[in-house]
Amino acid sequence: MLQLGSKVIIVADQYEQNLPVGEYGYIIAYDRNADNVFDYVVRVPKSNRNFLLPDEDVELEDVLYQLEADRIEREALIDYALATHNEELFYRIMKGEQEQEEEDDNAAKEPLSREDFIRQVNLKAWI
Repeated sequence: MLQLGSKVIIVADQYEQNLPVGEYGYIIAYDRNADNVFDYVVRVPKSNRNFLLPDEDVELEDVLYQLEADRIEREALIDYALATHNEELFYRIMKGEQEQEEEDDNAAKEPLSREDFIRQVNLKAWI
């Protein structure tokens, strides 16, 4: 649940209400009716109207700004990697953090000594 007075941006028009998608507004009330699909009453100053909106149609302005900043940062890093012919940086950005975490997990696992291996097998067999 978003707080009252939060500045939000309308990101979708799920129920085709002719909403001003892309415009900002402020949450002025919650719709507490259990039989209703709408969650918020949003005031859009540009159109000088109030709209009933479900939770999926609005997003906090700060969240959208952070996503846009992350996208721009990623694009700038890709451009830098291409300009400097840095293949390692380029592949790391393109593959994402998941591949890097898997490599770190594999590197963190040291080969076990024979006694440690037998101890782990016996422990798992006992459980």
